[in-house]
Amino acid sequence: MARSDETLRNALLSAAEEQLVASPDGDIATRAVCEAVGVTQPVLYRIFGDKRGLLDALAETGLQRYTQRKAELEASDDPSVDLRRGWDDHLAFAREHAALYRLMFAPRPWANSAARDGLTVLLERTLTRCAAAGLLRVDVPVAATMLLAANVGLALDRMSTPARHESGIAADALRDAVLSAVLVVPPGPGHDDLDAAPLRQLRAQLDAGGSSALLPEEAALMRVWLDRLDPRNDRGHGGSR
Repeated sequence: MARSDETLRNALLSAAEEQLVASPDGDIATRAVCEAVGVTQPVLYRIFGDKRGLLDALAETGLQRYTQRKAELEASDDPSVDLRRGWDDHLAFAREHAALYRLMFAPRPWANSAARDGLTVLLERTLTRCAAAGLLRVDVPVAATMLLAANVGLALDRMSTPARHESGIAADALRDAVLSAVLVVPPGPGHDDLDAAPLRQLRAQLDAGGSSALLPEEAALMRVWLDRLDPRNDRGHGGSR
């Protein structure tokens, strides 16, 4: 009985993942993948284009698993707590799916996987909640870049030098340092975080859904004012408030 392309695609991906997990150098052979499924290589090339297409598709399955895992995590009333929990869960995913994770995030020539972009979208959702709650020190895209770079870098470093991370002290210290850099903490006298946080909170709320009390042009003007009042902006306007 002939198998559909979808059935063949799933079987080839499953065989490719098995080979990837068993591979000492993180590489796979398309011939071996095809032999495991019982098809010829032209079938694989017809479905995936080439080996690179197969690897990209395999990386996408990793993103799907990661997305499903995140969907199963219940959101709390405190998005900063969810952010910390998300950091730890990211490392857990990397540990449990090491071969797939390296495929998703280690540099790979000519890769066309959207795995990193997909994770960025998930992370920015939580960061937007942080911003709307007045908890974010920097803009959402900046915070997402900082967190993902540190989280991915740490996960890959733990795979390459596990002995250095046995205690978990460095991992916890890096997490706390990065979160302190992107989240507002109780400030000392004269610190501008308390001034900036409500501004970003209001900006995030405007971006999220606007306000029924403001006309579109009024909301646009409000965004201009918020930008000028933000103490991070060096435009010569912030000091006049």
